[in-house]
Amino acid sequence: MQIRFLVLFLIVMGCEKSTNETPLEIWDSMTVDASAYNSTPAQTSGKPQFTAFGDSLKPGMKYIAVSRDLLRKGLKHNTPVLIEGFEGVYLVKDKMHRKWRNHIDIYMGKDIDAAIEWGRRTVCIDYKLSKEVIHKATKR
Repeated sequence: MQIRFLVLFLIVMGCEKSTNETPLEIWDSMTVDASAYNSTPAQTSGKPQFTAFGDSLKPGMKYIAVSRDLLRKGLKHNTPVLIEGFEGVYLVKDKMHRKWRNHIDIYMGKDIDAAIEWGRRTVCIDYKLSKEVIHKATKR
């Protein structure tokens, strides 16, 4: 009987997580200006099928471009992002020209009408912080 109790105790205690561990994921939010873009030569650097990070663009993909100041705030390549007014998770796959600040560009494939209809808005986004950013924040 004591052995069974000891085994059960060890199993239960082994499953408990320490509260001192670094969290696996943390999401943050911010308000940004948002516009839309398409894979057309007029809206890109002349190679509309590739992002500034070298990823391939195909209509239907949930990708965004971010202004370079947002890269420094944790929205790095492949960061998952939730965008107010849109369903699903978008990934940071492109970066914008240096002139933009606090801005995202939502990829809308080749649907220029959808991009024009979206226009420019201020939205709230939620984004997952990288393990590096979490690690640095918990070290302080």
